[in-house]
Amino acid sequence: QVQLVESGGGLVQAGGSLRLSCAVSGLTFKNYAMGWFRQAPGKEREFVVVARWSDGRTYYLDSVKGRFTISRDYAKNTMLLQMNNLKPEDTAVYYCAAGATYSRNYDDYDYWGQGTQVTVSS
Repeated sequence: QVQLVESGGGLVQAGGSLRLSCAVSGLTFKNYAMGWFRQAPGKEREFVVVARWSDGRTYYLDSVKGRFTISRDYAKNTMLLQMNNLKPEDTAVYYCAAGATYSRNYDDYDYWGQGTQVTVSS
């Protein structure tokens, strides 16, 4: 019954912003580490950011530090990823994920959303 549903992807020009949402159901949001991964065509799935909601710890991929911000809304059981100053290399399908471990490895995550496409043009 666990379900993660991403939304908010789209087409944006370089320097623009998008906000991704991940609606979570079927688990206790605050007891899970949650993060975002992305995958570009022909490339491996790449870690973007993880948050450990129990203590508020976060870890960002170096290339997105200062541009992306992860947050959550417990009342709505939703995780957000605010993406600013987007670059063409950010183009990918973005997936939200949940797991019991604060990890940057996708194998450690048990639940995944379906993905949402982010395309950044030059």
